[in-house]
Amino acid sequence: MEHNVCPRGGAALGREAILRLLAAAPPLVEGLADPQEQVQPNGIDLTVREVALLASGGRLTPGERDLSNLAPLAFDGLGQMELMPGPYLVTFNEVVHLPTDIMALGRPRSTLLRCGVAFHTAVWDAGYSGRSQSLMVVYNPYGFRLARDARVMQLVFFAVSSASARGYRGRYQGENT
Repeated sequence: MEHNVCPRGGAALGREAILRLLAAAPPLVEGLADPQEQVQPNGIDLTVREVALLASGGRLTPGERDLSNLAPLAFDGLGQMELMPGPYLVTFNEVVHLPTDIMALGRPRSTLLRCGVAFHTAVWDAGYSGRSQSLMVVYNPYGFRLARDARVMQLVFFAVSSASARGYRGRYQGENT
């Protein structure tokens, strides 16, 4: 069986390709606390750095974007927090550096789904670099207990059909770094 470092466009990267990209400069993802645990057969687990409540409405109109204000939540003395049902913005520990021929999609770890918790994410475009955020929604009516540094979402990487001449240059380039 042939092992490509970067498969043709549309194919998900496997562990070996991910490990090679982690050794690049800049690495595909930096700040992994435990690469042996976080690098999976088909992606990298991202961990919780911060959790915040949405504290105001947001707005999106042609030419205007107003983000919701955030109210950061504190972890208790054990590094955990009890979350009631509702939406939360999670900031991850890891910083992602996508080359112009790799994009990514985030999916919740299956344990969260089994606990009634979901992650809603956007596309990580080729060329994006930053410490990402995603929307976590606790659907479980009994709530959910979450620990700092918990592995909550797997980022799955895909080779695009050809490198982008102009990688991501949007508002969130370099966010939270």
